[in-house]
Amino acid sequence: MENTLPLSAQSPTRRWLGQWWPYLLVLAFLVLFPAIAALTIGDAEAVQPGATLLEQLAQRAESGYAKFWQGMIIQMLILGIFAMSYDLLLGYTGILSFGHAMFFGTGGYAIAILIGRNFNWPFGLALIAVVVIALVQSLVFGVLSLRVKGVYLAMVTLAFAEMFYILAEAGDFRAYTGADDGLHGFAVPDYLSATDHRTRFYYLALVFFIAVFLMTKRLVDSPTGRVMIASRENENRATMIGFNTFWFKLIAFVAAGVFAALAGALFALYNVSVTPSMLSVGRTIDALAMTIIGGVGTLVGPVLGAAIIQLLGYWLERWFGSSWTLIYGIIFMLIVIFLPYGIVGTVRARSLQLREGWQRWRQQLRG
Repeated sequence: MENTLPLSAQSPTRRWLGQWWPYLLVLAFLVLFPAIAALTIGDAEAVQPGATLLEQLAQRAESGYAKFWQGMIIQMLILGIFAMSYDLLLGYTGILSFGHAMFFGTGGYAIAILIGRNFNWPFGLALIAVVVIALVQSLVFGVLSLRVKGVYLAMVTLAFAEMFYILAEAGDFRAYTGADDGLHGFAVPDYLSATDHRTRFYYLALVFFIAVFLMTKRLVDSPTGRVMIASRENENRATMIGFNTFWFKLIAFVAAGVFAALAGALFALYNVSVTPSMLSVGRTIDALAMTIIGGVGTLVGPVLGAAIIQLLGYWLERWFGSSWTLIYGIIFMLIVIFLPYGIVGTVRARSLQLREGWQRWRQQLRG
């Protein structure tokens, strides 16, 4: 008979490893990916004569497909931060927001304006300013919008986001926002250039991703997070036992806004470009799609959804050209029908509903 200790009798280290080993494996892969890519798909011709082994590895990582796939993962990490921030609202607190892109775009515009020709701030100071701006913005709009619920809340958040979208497009602020054209080619510090130092930016995005993931997980696993989940499940009952759910929802709203702004700032730095589309409702729909595909309320699911959408967008566009969005829509519909809890949520619930999915599919075909 196998001798297994109960969970309470296991050492803290063993319990910790039992909980975190999947995350550690993924982290190890992400940390080692530039080196793996340099050795496998890096351009050997990019190596300069007389370079040491480490220099050869760095030069190969900054060339060819190694550089390209680092860029792909950078975008996955940025979108993963954005999706996690949205899951904090929808998945853990039950707040359906159609204006979450407002924070994403604000972070992008704030970093572009502050480090660009308008102010020329150092990166560290500009990043602190982004956090402060997002904190104030999410606090103000959270207080105003969380007074209503349901579809009214969704419409209020959409109205706020559209307000910022219109302001970004307005010609009155062209000197700062670039109006319809946006801001392109603003001065990014050389050490942050994703074009010249792709591997360095890769690790910067990875550090931000890990920090946001750990802070979000700590929040949802804390007593505050439990009240947020209780508010999602039955707000009236949570109120009856003495919790002021408004403040807990406001905490989630502010945290999600700050994390989304950080994702927007990284997005702007990577692309050296910001446009009003960063504030559009379509960007919020992207976050919603990532969350639904991966699994609402799973934290890991939205990150997986971000990776899937990024890879699908790339491969489908290569294979099907301009019609790739139609194929993507069909795939998204199939996931919703057959994986009702998203990929991670369905795996955790062990509820692969093939029979029910086929029944829903036939009902939709019949009209």
